[in-house]
Amino acid sequence: MRPDARSFVKTGYVALASNPGFPVIISSWENQLCGTPVVPQIRMGYQDFHAFDLSGATRVLEWIGEKGVFVAGFESSKKNEILHLILPLRLSVKENQGLFPERDFKVCHGGFSDRSVFDLKHVPDTRLLVTSGLPGRYLQVWQTGEDNDVIEAVRTIDVQDREESLWPRVSVFSSAAPGILHGTRLSGLRTVDIESQKITYSSGTSDSELLSSLQVLDADTFAFCGTSGRLGLVDTRQKWAPLETLRPSPGSSGERWCADVRNKGQGPGPCIASLGSDGQLCLLDFRNLCHPVSSAQCPVSKPSPDPELLRVTWAPGLDNCLAISGFDGTVQIYDVTSWDGKESQVEPLFTHKGHIFLEGNEVDAAPLVTTHTWHPCKPRTLLSAASDASLHVWDWVDLQASS
Repeated sequence: MRPDARSFVKTGYVALASNPGFPVIISSWENQLCGTPVVPQIRMGYQDFHAFDLSGATRVLEWIGEKGVFVAGFESSKKNEILHLILPLRLSVKENQGLFPERDFKVCHGGFSDRSVFDLKHVPDTRLLVTSGLPGRYLQVWQTGEDNDVIEAVRTIDVQDREESLWPRVSVFSSAAPGILHGTRLSGLRTVDIESQKITYSSGTSDSELLSSLQVLDADTFAFCGTSGRLGLVDTRQKWAPLETLRPSPGSSGERWCADVRNKGQGPGPCIASLGSDGQLCLLDFRNLCHPVSSAQCPVSKPSPDPELLRVTWAPGLDNCLAISGFDGTVQIYDVTSWDGKESQVEPLFTHKGHIFLEGNEVDAAPLVTTHTWHPCKPRTLLSAASDASLHVWDWVDLQASS
């Protein structure tokens, strides 16, 4: 059954019109809406699946609470939207309870950036956001309106490594006086108080390792991943002496790497997942970063065409589950519980192929997934975005467990 196409003229909403379980494609948040039937190949394996189109592609999916998410454009030749979207009620409830009158993404706040936005972090318990992009000479601080729907630029934060072609990685120390951890290279790493703009931490090293990710772990420690595969754990109460891997992973020459550290209390086993641009996935423990607990080659179609888009994320609500993207139009999910030592071949538990099949593309011609994120509370629900401006919300089924 195909939902009827209809126009949607109330600016400020991304609309979804479908029967339960039937996804639709929407042209943009500004005006039109049209329905598209489910492609048979993607109906199997989903508890729920919805597809939307943004007005431009995003590399940002940043949660605010359980029901809100920020997206932002990254084109270099025009102003880019920054939007605070509220999930449709149907996607906000914990269980599928049938039809709801509100099935639209509501735009709660919106603004425009003169720069491309490659990363965005919400400062917890505030109305502040921090964005990074090109040119990379500074970070931009934004504030969402308290009595209006505007996202307004309020200040900038200078970065130490002012390299036009590189952009700083960002993470947030959340406290009574939040600090913005940022840097392009290890030598430029520092934390700045977001209100006073005083530097509260600086690495003080001359190491020029280029960073691919930063991740605050608690009030005093953070992890970094270098593009070469170097991983490190840093205690900001001490002088620069990170616990780290001094050399990239074996066979990583010419590769680019990214990493994710799972939260404490997410089950036993390795806490670091490191992903290479050729699909090599390593699991490590901070107690011995020089030797991976296990490693495996993921069945990716080809090396990542844009390593800046590589992403690996631990599932916050599932033990030993993680997702990877950035190789093609898919998101792959793995259960690493049984991994031990070096695995020559592994198969994903589930592969989201919606960004390929909804447009009828072959894998090689399909849009590239630009980012993905797990829902903070619904354990099998993810959001994924692609280079064609598509945004998918999907709840996958573990078919192996079902059988």
